Amino acid sequence: MLAWQGVTHGYGPETVIEDFDLGLDPGRVLGLVGPSGCGKTTLLLMAGGLLEPLAGCVRNGFRRPAFVFQEARLLPWRRAVDNVAFGLKAAGMGRAERRRVAGRLALRMGLTDEDLEKFPHELSGGMRQRVALARALTVSPDLLLLDEPFSALDVGLRRQLQDLVVGEIAGGGLSAVFITHDLTEAVRVSHEIAVLSGRPGRLLRRFVIDRPHAARDDAFVYETVGGLLRDAAVAAAFRTAEDIR
Repeated sequence: MLAWQGVTHGYGPETVIEDFDLGLDPGRVLGLVGPSGCGKTTLLLMAGGLLEPLAGCVRNGFRRPAFVFQEARLLPWRRAVDNVAFGLKAAGMGRAERRRVAGRLALRMGLTDEDLEKFPHELSGGMRQRVALARALTVSPDLLLLDEPFSALDVGLRRQLQDLVVGEIAGGGLSAVFITHDLTEAVRVSHEIAVLSGRPGRLLRRFVIDRPHAARDDAFVYETVGGLLRDAAVAAAFRTAEDIR
């Protein structure tokens, strides 16, 4: 289990997250939604052990977290297959074996053998994100930490990668924290959605999405988003229509 308990944090004189309490159970996807600057990424960094709160604590029973960011953050001098295998190299696996393991996983992400031999600058944005997702999954994580990984992609490609993530989480028994500005995306991917206020970020609402992912058709998603936005506190958490999308 992951739990933020009474967490407060800031940068310089400004508090970005205040007295924040929230938890995540194994096998669940938690969507964090809220306006820009409300501390979502700060919470994610705490969950991954990269940042300590100024007050409160983070209790994390997961042992193998892995990040996927909005930018793919690939090594430009490495071919795609070696980017995927980077974590395996750090774990001491031999070159031939790690390329075999990385190649098998990358193919599951929709990458071809030809794609795997390309350098990052030769890949499209969607392909680079597939490489980044495959890289995160090669280390057999028990917790995926996803920071708006699809926000720069077109709608069709975003849907494909959402489905990939949902499938990998369900098939591997993973848990995930998923940051997005898009309520539609949050409803498609998450088991639970936590809505944060503007800075300093506080937990405003928490919603459970009971329907199985396979049954979340467009009608259900849009109806659910409409219901969320009829909550005055949720609507007020977004500063502009662009934040809501």
